[in-house]
Parts: sequence; C-alpha cells; structure tokens
Amino acid sequence: MDWLLNPNALAALLTLTALEIVLGIDNLIFISITAARLPAHQQALARNVGLSLALIMRLALLASIAWIVGLKAIVFEVFGKGFSWRDIILIGGGFFLLYKGTQEIHELIEGHAEEKSGVAMAGTTFGKAIASILMLDIVFSLDSVITAVGMADDIWVMSTAVIIAVIVMLAANGPVSRFINAHPTVKMLALAFLLLIGVVLVADGFGFHVPKGFVYAAIAFSICVEALNHMARRKGGSH
Repeated sequence: MDWLLNPNALAALLTLTALEIVLGIDNLIFISITAARLPAHQQALARNVGLSLALIMRLALLASIAWIVGLKAIVFEVFGKGFSWRDIILIGGGFFLLYKGTQEIHELIEGHAEEKSGVAMAGTTFGKAIASILMLDIVFSLDSVITAVGMADDIWVMSTAVIIAVIVMLAANGPVSRFINAHPTVKMLALAFLLLIGVVLVADGFGFHVPKGFVYAAIAFSICVEALNHMARRKGGSH
C-alpha cells in the first residue's frame, strides 16, 4: 500500500478513475436500455446485477494481467492480416453491439406504431437480459482493463480506479436509466452512441484504431445539442 504515499501513483489513480468512469458510460447506457425491456420491478435488480458483473469481470481480468497481455498474440492470419484473441473479442462484441443497437432502434420505432394500434411491445426475460449484459460486459471490461494496464503499473492503483468507477456507475445508473427512458429522443441518441461504439470496436479489431478522444468528443457534442433541444422544448412548452 506504499502507492498511497506516492504522488505519481495518486495522480495516476485520479486520471485512471476519471477515464474508467468515461469508458463506463457506454456500458451503463447499454445496461440501462437492456434493463428497460424488463418489467418495472426487475429493472433496478438487472442494472445492479449487470454493473456488479462488470466489476467482477474487470477485477478478474486485472488479476490475470499476464493472460491479458497474451491476448494480443497473433493466433491466425487472413490475407496477411494477423488477428489476436483481443481482436476477435472486439470484433464479435462490436457486431453484437451493432445488432442489439439496430434491434432496439427498430423496436423503439415500431413500438410506437404498435402502441397506437393497441399491440403490446415485446419484452424480454430476466435471464436473457443478464446474458446480453454479460456478453457486452466482457467486451467493455476488456477495453477498460487494457486501458488501465497501459496507464498504471501498480495493480492496487488499477483495481482501486476500477472499483471507484463502478461505484459511481452504480450510484448513477438509476437517474441515467430514468432520464433515458423518459425522453425518447435521448434514448434514440443513446442507441446511436451504441452503434458508433460498435463500429469503433469492429474497426479496432481489424487494426484501424480510432482515438477514443474523437469518439467521446462527438458524443459530448451530441449530448450538448440534445440538451439545448430539451431546454428549447421546455421553454416553448412554458409559453
């Protein structure tokens, strides 16, 4: 625990914690949208289980750093391009995210038409929701841990940053979920984020690295525009 007295370690902890929280936003959005398809009394439990699994996954991966490093080893080549297990996981997770995002957007749009015609929207089961969340937890956790390993040397710094980030996500998951579900345009924007992140994961898996700063800058800009639209609608409704 000597790292607590090391200014460099503390600086790394603060920086890494902030970055882990930012990286956890996409995970939180996916969990919130997936849990929203469950009955109201199961949604909070599904979100908490999903985030708890994310924490366990991240800590388990941190405990096996040698294995994480080994994931970058080339396992096969296609047309001269080498693919590692990390690449395979990112590509698979990216396509899964694209599939789920497209499916949710389709059901969000079609759902309004079904509600108007009196047809109930299809939900999901608790087990299916947790299975979907777990699958994406693996991908997001891998991305999170690889980032942590690249920024810090001490396992305690990395573990503490991950734990703090997940605690923040647990505290924020209720308000974020309620806000997304209460505003259809925000939910559509969140689903668009998931599609964007899915494309980035697939591109990264194929060796085309997209700087995360650009991705999150685009997301932040979109959120600001949506916030201004929301304020304009509220102001217009008050007249």
